Amino acid sequence: MNALPKVLFFVEGYTDIRFVTGLSEICSLTMAVPARTYQESGLKDRVNASGAQLHVDVILGGRLRFQISSFFYLLRHARKFDLILCQEFLRGAFNGTLVGALTNTPVIAYMGIAPLEYFRCRRERHQIGPLKAWLGESVIRFLMTCNGKLATRCLAMGPYLRDIAARYCSRSEVGLYYGVDTEAFRPANDQERVALRRKRDLPLDKFIIFLSSRISHEKDPETVLRATALARRKGLDAVVINLGGGYKDFLKLARELQLEDADQWVLGRPAAHPVTEVMDYFRSADVMALASLAEGAAYSTLEALACGTPVVCTAVGGMLVQLGGYARLTPRRDPEAMCNEFLWIAANRDEARKQALLGREYIKREWNRKKAFSDLASVFEETMRDGRGVAQETA
Repeated sequence: MNALPKVLFFVEGYTDIRFVTGLSEICSLTMAVPARTYQESGLKDRVNASGAQLHVDVILGGRLRFQISSFFYLLRHARKFDLILCQEFLRGAFNGTLVGALTNTPVIAYMGIAPLEYFRCRRERHQIGPLKAWLGESVIRFLMTCNGKLATRCLAMGPYLRDIAARYCSRSEVGLYYGVDTEAFRPANDQERVALRRKRDLPLDKFIIFLSSRISHEKDPETVLRATALARRKGLDAVVINLGGGYKDFLKLARELQLEDADQWVLGRPAAHPVTEVMDYFRSADVMALASLAEGAAYSTLEALACGTPVVCTAVGGMLVQLGGYARLTPRRDPEAMCNEFLWIAANRDEARKQALLGREYIKREWNRKKAFSDLASVFEETMRDGRGVAQETA
């Protein structure tokens, strides 16, 4: 039997325990992470509890110190590994791809967001001025161009992000990240749904709209909140719940929007454990809603469809490319359109469920966990076999 490849997974920010555990099954894994985010995100506790076989190196320092320290860490250790897997496509990946070129170590950059599109949302929200917007875009383009030339290959979550990555790296292909565990994310019948609502202390008699999304500049929780408020005014007894580290910001946003009786129907809770808890919320909800200004792979929509839960989302980015025919797509920043979809689902539950179950078949076929890590193992094998030949020709 061939030995498992020795892989260094270099993380510049947050990553998901499901990806880490899956990686540990297909390679001899070392993970290098920023010390602060490793602790604060809860990933340290989840790694310890998972039983996954891996080695973790923590790198101290804030953004600038981490950038410098991680470069020298990579320079010291790169040759110990068969390949380096870099999270994302920006500053951390730049250290990885540069060191890869210096040490002749194959590097795979893994893109999970659309960097320029996400950054532009800050300008749209008036969080930055025109000068900072121009400077930020210039830096992002520089980093993506360098990483695209230096990386052995790029993986991107889904076809939408793959097409963006291909503008910078000709050796780009689709990656499925951690995939969807369709055994855990599975449909619930009426009795199971009631039991799950009791288990998670959710209202039994309300139309539950689940917003499984962080509250950040590229998301559009305002539209989900306004759409729910409109649906309530039209007679739908709905509540909306957000899970995540930013749930307090979600509750604050509802107050700032001055939505009528918002404290009675806007719910927020800390992030649920992605392996043992979060699927209960998808399975017990009447609809999963996601409004965004820009979007990459939108994994929460895939998980909802795997549960046979109807999805209403904005027709942007990966959601537009991936979810046609499976989700109810609405125009960008259009609460009225999203409200109408909530009302349609409430009035046509069987038809909405049937559409979502078609989505489940799509997830099982194209996004399932087994396929995600089988495909990734093949990429590792091909990358090690090819070495840096292709990259050196184009560098």
